[in-house]
Amino acid sequence: MADSVSNNQDIRDLYWPQESKVPENTNGQLKQEDFFALLTEQLAQQDPTKPVDNDQMIAQMTSFTMADSLTKLQTSFEGFAANMNSSQALAASGLIGQQVLVIGDKASLADSENAEVSGVIINEKAAHDMKITIEDNSGQTVRTMTLGSKEPGNIEFNWDGTDNSGNPLPPGNYTITATAKVGEKRIDLPTAINRHVNSVSLASSSQGVILNLAGEESVKLSDVLQIGS
Repeated sequence: MADSVSNNQDIRDLYWPQESKVPENTNGQLKQEDFFALLTEQLAQQDPTKPVDNDQMIAQMTSFTMADSLTKLQTSFEGFAANMNSSQALAASGLIGQQVLVIGDKASLADSENAEVSGVIINEKAAHDMKITIEDNSGQTVRTMTLGSKEPGNIEFNWDGTDNSGNPLPPGNYTITATAKVGEKRIDLPTAINRHVNSVSLASSSQGVILNLAGEESVKLSDVLQIGS
């Protein structure tokens, strides 16, 4: 009897192989190996009578390459941002123990002899009857200072930590409010206070370096107007 070969494999299996498994990616992002797995799957499943056009193949390969390059660029940028934050934190550590000028109305009176508070009143128009009111934590007015008439500009002020009778006030947090008359109307004026830097923290990349001030308050390094009083 003549030799014979028996093959019961469906001829379609020669052109349409069994479904292959695409690598799983638990974080929902496509990596380079995922793109090549998809490309291999596409080639395996294509109709042999209608192969993929060369132009389409080149376009797909270009897309895969660009996606991989963007991923590498993002990784490099994240590393660069982390290094920048570390460098800023190292530079900002030199501010510990110094005074920084920041926008706000909160002041911290230190527990030391001859403690004082200084700052700036931001005055954009010619004003008269300018006053500074200082309140303690309970909202009680402890000191009022009259500055008179002022031309436009930043007006520096100092408070020696005493009340209206000249008695030293206890250390703690105080609120400083500046007002003046512009024309016949009394308005509030923005202030910036010199604050003591206790420590420096490195926050998220969006926040950058954080300065922890005396009086349990924190500000961004980018919010500092001036270093040193």
